[in-house]
Amino acid sequence: MKKVSSVWRTVAIIAICLCLAVSVLYVIAVSPKQDAKKETASGETALSLWTDSAKAKEALTSYMEAITDESGADYIPVDRRVAVFDLDGTLFCETDPNYFDYTLLVHRVLEDPDYKDRASAFERETALKIVEQNASGASFVGLEVDHGQAIASSFAGMTIDEFNAYIQEFKKLSMPSYDGMLRGEGWYKPMLQVVEYLQANDFTVYIVSGTDRFIVRGIVDNSPLNIPMGQVIGSDESVVASEQADEDGLDYVFDENDQLVLGGEFLVKNLKMNKVAVIAQEIGVQPVLSFGNSTGDSSMAEYVVSNNPYKSLAFMLCCDDLERENGNVEKANRMFKLCEEHGWVAISMKNDWTTIYGDGVTKK
Repeated sequence: MKKVSSVWRTVAIIAICLCLAVSVLYVIAVSPKQDAKKETASGETALSLWTDSAKAKEALTSYMEAITDESGADYIPVDRRVAVFDLDGTLFCETDPNYFDYTLLVHRVLEDPDYKDRASAFERETALKIVEQNASGASFVGLEVDHGQAIASSFAGMTIDEFNAYIQEFKKLSMPSYDGMLRGEGWYKPMLQVVEYLQANDFTVYIVSGTDRFIVRGIVDNSPLNIPMGQVIGSDESVVASEQADEDGLDYVFDENDQLVLGGEFLVKNLKMNKVAVIAQEIGVQPVLSFGNSTGDSSMAEYVVSNNPYKSLAFMLCCDDLERENGNVEKANRMFKLCEEHGWVAISMKNDWTTIYGDGVTKK
């Protein structure tokens, strides 16, 4: 019996040693992966295109440390980590020489050989107002809505895929004010880092733009911004079945011969208070972070930081860089002032970013 016990004791010791060895090997193998994940979620590493002195960077990284600390008072559960971003002037080049969707309308109505001769008088008039605005800075009352309607009517009858394909081709055109950049490449690289940083810390990120929803999706498609199309919100136009004609959607039944096509009717401009309404309708919870750049985003910013059950912040980009970007100092100074008045966090494109579009892009 003693001999048998001795054998089993030896076997047990060997088994324990093997288990310890396997455990050590597992720790060695897994630890680098865990460290890499921690590094990815770190603001210091993730926001490498931001200057060390950027107050906005400090505000965001401090916020993230607070709301991801499960033992802290400011902890936010993952399902409530929701951030909303404007597009033009916040994530993407705003003016060259005007908004992406404004320049798209001018191209469609005044330059596209397949459509310009069929454009309506209203579409041409709207496009010419944009051309005049580009040249002189003129302001036209109601242009935002007129533009939305002209976009809807000038692309009416296209399928959603055809509209997207048209946008993809437009994105291949050169940016007039920059060398080394196409129209679809105007992403602010430091802001792309912000999105990735938030996603690495379990945020759900939405775009809430004043640009037509399908145009925003076309810009996001085949781009470095990794956001699902279901998280892209914008201004809306009607969508109908290809065989529906004038029949009401409550009476018409979609069948196998139908395709979804643009209906030609502009529905809503997603700016100002409309952004708050659509966030409530489509997201369903109050976001905790807002990123914008203009007074069109003010309501969204205030909605995020007002009476929020969770720690919240609103950031506003200020277009104060005249060397690397089509900046506007007067507009930037107004936004800096609004940030002081409302407690929003100002982002200086000039002082907070080491680059805007990347080293290969220069302003003409």
